[in-house]
Order: sequence, then structure tokens, then C-alpha cells
Amino acid sequence: MNLNLEYHRSPIRYITARTATGTIATGRAAGWWAANMSPVRLVNRPEPRLPGPGWTRVKPLLSGICGSDLGLLTGRNSPYLSALISLPFTPGHEVVGETLDALPDLPKGSRVVLDPVLGCVPRDVKLCPGCAAGEHSRCDHITSGRVSAALQTGFCADTGGGWSRMFVAHASQLHKVPDELDDERAVLVEPLATAVHSVRRVPIPDGASVLVVGAGTVGLFTTLALREYTKAGPIYVIARYGHQRERAREMGATEVLSSDRAARALRRATGGFLARPEQGAEFLLGGTDIAFDCTAGSGLDTALRVVRAGGTVLLSGMPNASVDLTPAWFRELNIVGAYASGGNDFPDAMALAKSAPLNGYVDAVYPLSRWRDAIGHASSAGRLGSIKVAFDPTKDQ
Repeated sequence: MNLNLEYHRSPIRYITARTATGTIATGRAAGWWAANMSPVRLVNRPEPRLPGPGWTRVKPLLSGICGSDLGLLTGRNSPYLSALISLPFTPGHEVVGETLDALPDLPKGSRVVLDPVLGCVPRDVKLCPGCAAGEHSRCDHITSGRVSAALQTGFCADTGGGWSRMFVAHASQLHKVPDELDDERAVLVEPLATAVHSVRRVPIPDGASVLVVGAGTVGLFTTLALREYTKAGPIYVIARYGHQRERAREMGATEVLSSDRAARALRRATGGFLARPEQGAEFLLGGTDIAFDCTAGSGLDTALRVVRAGGTVLLSGMPNASVDLTPAWFRELNIVGAYASGGNDFPDAMALAKSAPLNGYVDAVYPLSRWRDAIGHASSAGRLGSIKVAFDPTKDQ
């Protein structure tokens, strides 16, 4: 039998959690709701079957709790995604694990990290244009083929996910982990890959001014990727908590700003003009060349208000908040999305995981049996001084 955390559809709990978290926002209360009102249960199920050749069972060693997971558990994720999942599923897509079956070029017992996207190759269908171009994050076939509908492992009933003792993955999804990379760094490879992908989604001219809104895992790794893989000029990071400010500077931020003073600070830095509407937040005429919203949507309003006319705003997290799009129209902004990864993003992320200052990023690890504590902690990670919270499914308690 396979112990796993299983997500079931519960319209009543979804609506209740969405209403409650919309009212209480973040912090201790939101963490309580995420842990106690979400439709997740700890269950024993039969081991997932191998869907076909090229697949292996994987034993998770560490599995991270992502912001998109928390959005799901608190009812903040868009109903748009409901067509791209299959129920019941086991969450968990940030995974370092050990293979339990032998595959060509991947012996049994290999330590691997998971690229969670379930594109055309694992589904064993004709390559769509996105997958044929090496951009499986744009796959058009994520509802067909050998496994049930799902944008990723961690949202698929047939594959299972990392919040379990075992799931299945295709060889094309697995990247072998070098011996010198410990599990705490390896579990960060997937979010690092998404950050690398996001900075490659838009041209960043040499010397361009960049704003990163948010300094959780996504924002910090985006700052790192900007410094490593672009020739950006000043990088401004909006951070809410003290430990985030310190980490942002380690990752290469030029200046770290508080959210309530960001527009004024950027006016001084970029020479923009500060405008104050009758209602809503102040904004700049002028501003940075590019802004990355790394807050799952809550910081998008800020990003739109402090980018120069003709500039670019990139959505680096799953949006889950409404926003006034007037600046996009009036200032003729480019709004770009960045989802998952593709191309060489995973190998480059693996290299970053070896060299970047990531010690202590995974600072809270829980067994599956303490899933309520883990989810509550992850929901309040910023307030509690944490960056990444993870499960260790090999532990009993």
C-alpha cells in the first residue's frame, strides 16, 4: 500500500476556504484554514501502476510545498485549471526521489529530480507544436494519451505525486542528481528551473532596470537567475520580511524595497513622476523597464503601476487575485506569462543549485503524518522566517 495525501473535489470546502482566505488574507489564520479546511486527506492506496514502457516508480525523499499547492488548498486558484486536472490526485511536483525500476540510462536506485510537466512524450502521443519545439510547458495534449488529464504530475490521478511514499514518472521527466548535490538543494531544482525559464521568456537588454515583486522562493530564485543569465542593470526587489531582504541581497539585488514605499523609491531611482489617483495606489509615469510579479498575483497591481510606458510585466507565479488593468492599456505595457520550464532550463538550474547560496533554504521538513502542521507552516512561511517547507515521506512521524 502507498501512503499519500489525496486531494478530492469539495465544492463546499472550496467556496468556504476561498471566502475565508479572501477575508483573512495571509498569516496565522490563513494557515489554519489551509491546513484544516482544505479537501485533503491522508490515505493508503494501492501502488500506482506503470502506464507503459519508459516509466518507473519513484520514492520521494523530499517534496516541497509550492505556492500553487497552497493556492489550491485555500481555494485561490482559478477555476480555469479545473479542466486540466484529474481527481482524486496527490499533490507534490517539487521532488527529489529515488527510482525503483531500471530504465535505459537510469539504473534502479538513481537519485533524480522531477520535471513535472506531462507533455506529449510521457503521454505517448504525436508531438504538438510546443513539444516539438522543446517547449513542453506549452503542450496542447495534456488531457490525452496514456495518463489522465493533468497539466503536471501532482495534479494527475494516474501518476500520483510527491506528497506520498511512491508515484510514477516517465524517463523524459527525470534528471539524475549529481552525488555532490544533497537532497535539500536538489528539491529546489524544479523551482529554480521555473525561475530560469521566466527570465528567458522576455528579452532583457544589457543594463535594463528590473523590479522583482515578492521575495519568497519564486522571487529570490528569479533574482538569482537574472544575475546569472542576463546582463540586467539595477535589480530592485520588494520584500516584506527581514529574512527575505537578506536573502534578496545574497541573490544579487541592487536595492531591496518595502511594498508601501516601492513607488516612491523607484521614482527616485528611475526619475519617474509620481501620480496619485483619487482611489487606489499611487503610480509612476516612468519607472523600471521590466517587472516580474512573483507573488501569485497579489503584487501584479504594484508591477503594473511602476513599469515605464512600453515596458514589460512578467507573471512568474500562478495569478489568483483580481487587478486593475488600466495601466496595461494606458501605458501600452507588454504582459507575458511564464509557466514551468523547457529547453535547457533544468540542466542550468541543476548547475545553479550546486553553486548558489542556498544553505538553509529548506528549513522545515515534516513527515506526511504531520501534514496539517506542514501546510500551516508553509502558508505562514514569510511570517515565520522560512523560505521552503517540505515533506519527507520516508519518515513515520
